[in-house]
Amino acid sequence: MKKWHLGLGFVGALALAGAAMAQTAPAEFVVSGKTAEDIQDFTTINLATAERIAEACERLSAAEGVQVSIYILDNDGNHVYMHRMDGQGYLNIVTAEMKARTALMGREPSKNRMNRVLQNPDAELQQIQLGFFPNSGGIPIVVNKQLIGAIGVGGSAPRVAQGWSDEICAHKALIEVLGAQNVAPLAQDLPPQRNAPPANPAPVPTFAVPGGVVPKSSLPTDFVVSGRAAGMIYTGNQISGAAAKKVARACRAWAAEHNGTMSLYIINTAGEFVHMERMDGQNYNNIRTALLKAQTALRGRQPTSIRAAQLRNEPGGQPRQLVQFGFFAVAGGIPIVVDGEMIGAIGVGGGAGGGDEACAIQGLKAAFGDRVAVPVYPAAAAR
Repeated sequence: MKKWHLGLGFVGALALAGAAMAQTAPAEFVVSGKTAEDIQDFTTINLATAERIAEACERLSAAEGVQVSIYILDNDGNHVYMHRMDGQGYLNIVTAEMKARTALMGREPSKNRMNRVLQNPDAELQQIQLGFFPNSGGIPIVVNKQLIGAIGVGGSAPRVAQGWSDEICAHKALIEVLGAQNVAPLAQDLPPQRNAPPANPAPVPTFAVPGGVVPKSSLPTDFVVSGRAAGMIYTGNQISGAAAKKVARACRAWAAEHNGTMSLYIINTAGEFVHMERMDGQNYNNIRTALLKAQTALRGRQPTSIRAAQLRNEPGGQPRQLVQFGFFAVAGGIPIVVDGEMIGAIGVGGGAGGGDEACAIQGLKAAFGDRVAVPVYPAAAAR
């Protein structure tokens, strides 16, 4: 019996020591309190910190006259906050996430892996096989020697001699928000290896719109990507970053007012991420379902609540809809249609305190007013 008590005491001491170690990062930077207890993690970056870091990098990029895509992951690799500035395309967006994951998995800046490849090009294939993206722009987010997440920035050409690169953007943003004491100095930039030109180089065509015409939309410029940024992606009918943020913040505020939390994705008409955020306390299930709802709304060109109701009324359609078409038939996904033009899609998961679809509607109306299409139920239509 005495041994049993000693064992319990030892386990208790370990638990207390673990709790103390788990809370080495200041509460202002990580999920804390009851919310942290719910997800059993006191060491994951909170939304407020992720948003501040991303917006600092975005501001630095705007001052340089360039656009970037920014991903911030928690210490489990879940999306916490993502934003792409107008004019960013698929490669810019996806490489930003790959850089963040490389920094998180390797527990070091992604540039370190890039430098190893520069010193030994034969190592690149192995790095890729292991799931790493050996390119500069990803940095672990560490506070008081505690890893709380990772940031990845992509999209702009480096001008290191002039003090600019994706990595420099991330590094300066981390210092601004976390303090220099929590951010390691940047590693040296090695010169790129130049391969010998091929004996018969292939001609590389140029691709430009004749006359330099910039795509235009009938919608207001604050709703959609416009000007030079629209010219970079050859479309003026994609939701702008500013509008996406307005939608997300209104939904976030609505969820908080209803004592809830939510995860949110906003994607453009090509299915690429425009903005993402996960409120504190949300888990993988909430995050993943939000994305699936947005993708289903985009592909089906209708709110996911319509498909959910149809399948409830006719369950026999489930195998085809869910398996063959890959739809996720749960309310909370809405195509973003303004003045009859589709410019993206939104997906909300996690409950949001008063319903995922209601949260999405609040966000859409805050950004676009009565010009946006939203689900209307028979009882409401009758009134």
